[in-house]
Amino acid sequence: MTSLFTAAPSYCSRFGVAVLLAALADFLFYGQPVGITVFLFAILIAAAVVAMHPAAFNDGRLWIKPAALLVALLPLTENVSALSVSVALAAMIVFALSLSGRLRHSIARIAGQIGLFLLAAPFRFIRDFIRWRKTARRFGRRRIRLAALAVWVMPLTLGAVFLTLFGAANPVIDYWLSLIDLLKLLDLIQLARIAFWLFVLAGVWAFLRPRLPRLFRRLPRAAPVADVSARSEGTVTNIEDILFGKAAILRALVIFNMLFALQTGLDAAYLWGGAALPDGLSYAAYAHRGAYPLIVTALLAAGFVLAALRPGSATSADPVIRRLVYAWVAQNIMLVISSILRLDLYIGIYALTYWRVAAFVWMGLVAAGLALIIARIALGKSNEWLLSANLLTLSATLYACCYINFAATIANYNVDHSLEMTGRGITLDTWYLRSLGPDAFPALDRFLEHQSRTAAANDPNFRELAGVRGSDEGWYRTLQQNWRAWSFRDWRLNRYLDRRGPLVIPSATEPYVPGR
Repeated sequence: MTSLFTAAPSYCSRFGVAVLLAALADFLFYGQPVGITVFLFAILIAAAVVAMHPAAFNDGRLWIKPAALLVALLPLTENVSALSVSVALAAMIVFALSLSGRLRHSIARIAGQIGLFLLAAPFRFIRDFIRWRKTARRFGRRRIRLAALAVWVMPLTLGAVFLTLFGAANPVIDYWLSLIDLLKLLDLIQLARIAFWLFVLAGVWAFLRPRLPRLFRRLPRAAPVADVSARSEGTVTNIEDILFGKAAILRALVIFNMLFALQTGLDAAYLWGGAALPDGLSYAAYAHRGAYPLIVTALLAAGFVLAALRPGSATSADPVIRRLVYAWVAQNIMLVISSILRLDLYIGIYALTYWRVAAFVWMGLVAAGLALIIARIALGKSNEWLLSANLLTLSATLYACCYINFAATIANYNVDHSLEMTGRGITLDTWYLRSLGPDAFPALDRFLEHQSRTAAANDPNFRELAGVRGSDEGWYRTLQQNWRAWSFRDWRLNRYLDRRGPLVIPSATEPYVPGR
């Protein structure tokens, strides 16, 4: 408590910076589109965090941390999405904790610290404020009394009366007073705006004073019970040997390898070899039914391997069990590859969606995780090493995904593989394409241009889609006039729209040609 009170000026300065950042957030975000402003606001928070930790300047390698943070924030300049914001948020948490000297060095522990920080962030400001008030009272700080407020009632009241009289007597003051719109000022007091300010204050405060909650206290180790009978001890040992001993694990691995070999053989025959499927079963149905269950199977297999081959256990040292595990994990990797092929076949018939793209990424991460399990066993590493390696792989993948325009990728794929463009497959879901947002404009334009040269140009649905496409572009261009909505991805899209020219909707007898 004493340290908190002695740091009262620091508390006040932090509060002032937090209010200033909240005001900037109001200017940048409230009622405004989001774009480059998210990157700018993150930079401002990072600068405030550095200013609140002057002791960090004693470190000669301080520049490394801001440089790493800048790399993590760069996806925000490409596009503001849930993924890029999540990456930036995690990086800023790590940055704040590192400057305050509270960051662990293990990747697995850092991930846990990020989770604790997010859990505690909404309550940190309230908790610190209550602690500061209690400390101020304990050390005799004067509280604001009612009398201190009452002394201002008379001066302010009379001052308002005099100001009103001056306004009636002086046209210049009257003009100044006429510029004050009290109703307009009252409109600024909105519950939504107050909630926005409180949300920003709580979030910014968590970075300016980064602390982690203490969820658990250290429990004293229980002394071993001396009167446990040898018979009970032997019984427990025997049950463990029967259920989870080397013999049980060895038999399990043999059975698992045989079952997985059967599944791998079937996939090799039907998916890779092109063998004829049983009557009534299509390749699409075969692919769709197996994609996700196989991923669940691979995850369960990974859990079994981690439980069976704990570092330092007798099973992990057995060469036969280790070889069987290598073979089984390799088969699991083949299952994941088969799942990816299944999903690819299914998408080839039923088009691409966000969830199917996410499934591809997820399957790749599962395959990488299985490969890391083999590396952990072969190198004799700990489970913490495995968790850190998986978190590092996940972080790198999510960071790379921030730069991928998934909406444009989905739109281009669905247009290029649609029935209208290729003569096979399924009809293009144009309204799903529109739901992907402005990034789908180029693919949608190619589709409209192609259809305008066919008999579909006079179809009412085509004309409606062309009209909606034009109104969507008008809305998008209006939004982009606000500098806050700028991003590199939008900049590139605006260049495309400027080169292509305005949309022209054809008449009922005239084919539709974009840009004419």
